[in-house]
Amino acid sequence: MNELDQLADGARAAFAAAPTPAELENAKARYLGKSGQVTELLKALATLSPEEKKSRGARINEAKQQIEAALQQRRQALADAELQVQLRAEALDVTLPGRQRGVGSVHPVSRTIERIESIFASMGFDVADGPEIETDWMNFTALNNPANHPARSMQDTFYVDMKDADGMWYCLRTHTSPMQVRYARAHAERHAGAATMPEIRVIAPGRTYRVDSDATHSPMFHQCEGLWVGENVSFKDLKYVFTAFCRTFFEADDLALRFRPSFFPFTEPSAEIDIQFPTGPLAGRWLEVAGSGQVHPNVVRNMGLDPERFIGFAFGMGFDRLTMLRYGINDLRFFFDGDIRFLSQFQ
Repeated sequence: MNELDQLADGARAAFAAAPTPAELENAKARYLGKSGQVTELLKALATLSPEEKKSRGARINEAKQQIEAALQQRRQALADAELQVQLRAEALDVTLPGRQRGVGSVHPVSRTIERIESIFASMGFDVADGPEIETDWMNFTALNNPANHPARSMQDTFYVDMKDADGMWYCLRTHTSPMQVRYARAHAERHAGAATMPEIRVIAPGRTYRVDSDATHSPMFHQCEGLWVGENVSFKDLKYVFTAFCRTFFEADDLALRFRPSFFPFTEPSAEIDIQFPTGPLAGRWLEVAGSGQVHPNVVRNMGLDPERFIGFAFGMGFDRLTMLRYGINDLRFFFDGDIRFLSQFQ
């Protein structure tokens, strides 16, 4: 083996021993750099005769080509190894489940609204919706609230900077009872002059507003008012309907209800409705869930009906409170904070 073969073999061994591209470039410089061994041999050709220069130069160039080929081969090997390391680091197991897009769900209060509407629809009740900004007459006067009633004060009611045709300030409705009056008046006009009028059965769910805020009260809350008016509607119908509703809503046939005498301007007689759970964390406790009573004659008259002929009952309850009881939630504000951690429990 001549010196050029030894030189090529030494270069191959040096390149193969270089573990990184940087060290490979250092090894290359020892052979192919400006002061490298191959470069020095080429420089020495100047001292040879033309015949020797030709044969000697051909052998050096052949050795140089072998060294360059070995260099390129090692560069490619190091690049391939680096790529494999990167691929292993970024490896994706296609057998793993993919990332799923988050799916929203119906808000717990909306679930309650849908459930209540479904239950009362099965009893023959319509669902009415109306304006959240009401006139003073619809929100108070039509419901037999006197002019000096505390509910009319700015400490209890949000007023809007507009006045109606009577010069009274508009307000954000404090309950959905105005929809009872609107619905009944439209019903009476629709059947005016008829020998008989179909009974009025309607619930009015929606947002209401009052100046109040704590763990169990919110300035904006949801309420549902119910109305049943006819010629032979009595308090026993109220007790039957609301008892059936509560037992269906809470899915408890042994749920106990009691009606406590109370006072509301728009009903007479009036009653607070309490429920008692037989089991669970609230077992044995009476909890108020609604107000109710027979519709006051003045309210029947404001509905465009004859109070001597028509009688009925009304009730009002808060969706938010029913939702708290159904799901065991102790702070009303959770419903409106928009905390995904809380709301994700209801998916």
